Amino acid sequence: MLSLAGDTAWSVMLAVTPLVLLFLVFQVLFLGLPVKEVSRILLGTLLAAAGLFLFLLGVSIALLPFGRLIGQALATLPHDWMVVAFGALLGFVTTWGEPAVRVLAEEVEEASSGSIRGSMVLLAVCIGVAVAVSAGLLRIGHGIPLLYLVLPGYAIVLAIMWFSDEAFVAIAIDAGGVATGPLANSFLLALALGASSAMDGQDPLAHGLGLVALIALAPLMSVMALGVLIRWKERPRRS
Repeated sequence: MLSLAGDTAWSVMLAVTPLVLLFLVFQVLFLGLPVKEVSRILLGTLLAAAGLFLFLLGVSIALLPFGRLIGQALATLPHDWMVVAFGALLGFVTTWGEPAVRVLAEEVEEASSGSIRGSMVLLAVCIGVAVAVSAGLLRIGHGIPLLYLVLPGYAIVLAIMWFSDEAFVAIAIDAGGVATGPLANSFLLALALGASSAMDGQDPLAHGLGLVALIALAPLMSVMALGVLIRWKERPRRS
């Protein structure tokens, strides 16, 4: 436990220290902020580093083994519909709690002056990830090659892009990035690796990995599909 805490603290220090040094260089050369403002920024950075340390330590202690155990349990379910249902539920609730997704939803609502509701974007991303996790677990269970899902998925994205509202295309591309945040990269990735390791004759590197790629792809389709739906509904008003 102490060794794990030490390794985590060292990783956080390596991540945060260059940013602090860069800020101090800019402060001396360009910014010239008051001492009170600099102190506030440094205190905030320290708090963020402490939070990052606690989060990463919690991931190592709980989320990773917890995700693996749930993945192993899902691999033993007798019916595909059960795997799909539990995968969708886990994908939805994990994305619902993803901080980066909520930040994106709030920024979209603010930038659009409320014309695009953040709750609508959040729900679209959560639904997309839910479908992606279900598909990823089915891929693991049946040994489906990853390219069979990724290539058609991006072909669908390119097709939807021509019909979706331009604003939703930009939102969707960012949504694909934020959906693969710390929760997805810890809990859901461990979930896939656990499910793959419980399957006889499967290589976790070939079948367990790849779920994050599907999670990054799914919001592109779901958010742009939302844009197509909104454009279709608004067309009678414009005419």
